[in-house]
Amino acid sequence: MDILRTPDERFADLPDYPFEPHWATLDATPDAGDGATVRMHYVDEGPRDGAVVVLLHGEPTWSYLYRTMIPPLVDAGYRVLAPDLIGFGKSDKPTSSADYTYLRHVEWVSGWMDLLGLQDITLFGQDWGSLIGLRIAGEQPARFARIVISNGFLPTAQHGTPLAFRAWRAFARWTPVFPAGRIVRAGTVELVDAQVRAAYDAPFPSSKYQAGARAFPRLVPTDPGDAAVPANRAAWDALGEFDRPFLAIFGKDDPLLGKGDRPLIAHVPGAKGQPHDRIRGGHFIQEDSGPELARRMIEWMA
Repeated sequence: MDILRTPDERFADLPDYPFEPHWATLDATPDAGDGATVRMHYVDEGPRDGAVVVLLHGEPTWSYLYRTMIPPLVDAGYRVLAPDLIGFGKSDKPTSSADYTYLRHVEWVSGWMDLLGLQDITLFGQDWGSLIGLRIAGEQPARFARIVISNGFLPTAQHGTPLAFRAWRAFARWTPVFPAGRIVRAGTVELVDAQVRAAYDAPFPSSKYQAGARAFPRLVPTDPGDAAVPANRAAWDALGEFDRPFLAIFGKDDPLLGKGDRPLIAHVPGAKGQPHDRIRGGHFIQEDSGPELARRMIEWMA
């Protein structure tokens, strides 16, 4: 496995991102057991004995997406962790798209949780943060105290694939330029200024660093024959027994997933009676309404 690391200077002086880096060394190929490793970066703020909140990002972002949510959660007394998925942010970036699978992403995040000994987690997941987080929650429900999902889901290949998603998957695979900052701007209702767009571009000095970002859309299991489908369906069934608190706060202006909260709320027992809502925001609701999300989480967790 060939791996790239984004130079540190790419992350110098990013607006509103003062967090100290932390690193975890993980098995690069848990399914192969060949001894190769990857380095995962994560933010770890707040008291070490505080209740744990884990924030999982998606495509094509990184922990920078949570920069406005981390401080208020820390001020409320929580230990807040936000990893950069492998292939994103400050984490290592395997250079071949074949190095990325749904299972490996699940195993990398689960392995990171094991390494840090994280339990009684409040999970916040959006986009692929939901695809990974909900899969782990279905497989290891006792690890989680509560779950919050925004503009995400757990795919089980039991419904048709929207044309908009098929177009996105083709774009990610074939476009000669894959501009993360402009993609984030296209998924928000608020303007995203040039410095912030540049921060989303920072992990990718060139196209060589983008194999993971380009791979994500094709890894969504939309075909019943996909290798990830049996495990996802088992996790979905397990979530049908998850009776701990479950909250859905979705950006209502997301044309693809703005109403994706419905099946989650209907399926998960812990969602009953919770203050679910759809608020102003696009797909990247953290960019549009990060402080509002943090406020609602703090009130709900209290």
